[in-house]
Amino acid sequence: MDRLVIKGNRKLSGEVVISGAKNAAVAVIPAAIMAQDVCVIDNLPYIEDVKCLYTTLNKMGAESVYEDKHTLKIDSSNVSETKVTFDEVRKMRASYYLLGALLGRFKKAQVAMPGGCNFGTRPIDLHLKGFRALGANVEICGDVVCVSAEKLHGAGIYMDTVSVGATINIMLAATMAEGVTTIENAAKEPHIVDVANFLNMMGAKIKGAGTDVIKIIGVDRLHGAEYTIIPDQIEAGTYMIAAAITGGKVKVSNIIPKHMDSLSAKLMEIGVGIEEGDDYIIVDAENKNFCATSIRTMAYPGFPTDLQPQMTTLLSVCDGTSMVTENVWEKRYQYIDELKRLGAKITVEGRVAIIEGVKELSGASVEATDLRAGAAMIIAALKARGETVIGEVKYIDRGYEEVEKKFSSLGADIKRINVEPEV
Repeated sequence: MDRLVIKGNRKLSGEVVISGAKNAAVAVIPAAIMAQDVCVIDNLPYIEDVKCLYTTLNKMGAESVYEDKHTLKIDSSNVSETKVTFDEVRKMRASYYLLGALLGRFKKAQVAMPGGCNFGTRPIDLHLKGFRALGANVEICGDVVCVSAEKLHGAGIYMDTVSVGATINIMLAATMAEGVTTIENAAKEPHIVDVANFLNMMGAKIKGAGTDVIKIIGVDRLHGAEYTIIPDQIEAGTYMIAAAITGGKVKVSNIIPKHMDSLSAKLMEIGVGIEEGDDYIIVDAENKNFCATSIRTMAYPGFPTDLQPQMTTLLSVCDGTSMVTENVWEKRYQYIDELKRLGAKITVEGRVAIIEGVKELSGASVEATDLRAGAAMIIAALKARGETVIGEVKYIDRGYEEVEKKFSSLGADIKRINVEPEV
């Protein structure tokens, strides 16, 4: 059982290169099986979720090979297995994209209910509503979602709430449906645009990705393509916040600065220096005092829920009282008790966290309760006086590539240890 041991109170400095976007990669890889051809996907993050999908595709009959650590070649010509109930599928949330991809290509799929982080109800009702609108029959058989159709037809689909996963899943299935599909009130996140761009390179006809109305003209067949995944805005934001909390100066490279606007604005609001370049942001927090602020998580281009735990950690050491409102997941504050072990003063009232800034945090033993909470624990440990030990590192490994190596390169005292589980 891996743990991270961090000795805090050290400024970060230097440059960190951001990996490909996890949230794009875990949708693009399933999309590749729709091509019945060879796809090469570059700039993939070398993380557990991607490795799980790699194993899953091979079990389905694809021939997937890593050309290097960040490049995956996928030959989907011989994919024949549409019942996907392997253990790997149950470990990650994004396995549900196999439903849309298989339904589009084979007009049928049986996929185990997805796993991943547990911070509240994450229904796939909107996904299933979209599939039904396209003409599919949908059944829940125990813990397996079964979808099938003689043929799929285009439809007008209005999303009751903005959902990234449902937008992508419906887009995947509609790509090979007969006629025209229009998704209204669609999510606008950068990785939705990335998936649409990849599908279009394979021969799909998708317009409007990145807006709230996406139009898809169905095609009969997709062909192979080579594609490069966009940079990971959440990983970038994590390192930006880490630089700020330690009072350091860090260049965060290989990013799209526009994707970071909501975070950059809040960092500048509390007193952090931000300098933007074409593909980088320099975070300068040296000799600066930070003030409190208020944050509300929202769909893109609003403040992302996946950066809420990290930003809450930073606000815990800012002067004054801050308020954070979580509008996406009702149980995303599970990490707060762990943060309080380090000395944070936070009260949660429903979806609102009230944060009283403290002068310092102190090292302790804490757990990563989910992926982004794990990132928050690292950020807190970097600031804390003394030593912090973080357990449940498996969550962090789901979404951050070589996390200890990257932080070490910036001057952090961080190491991974393996501890035998207690019997």
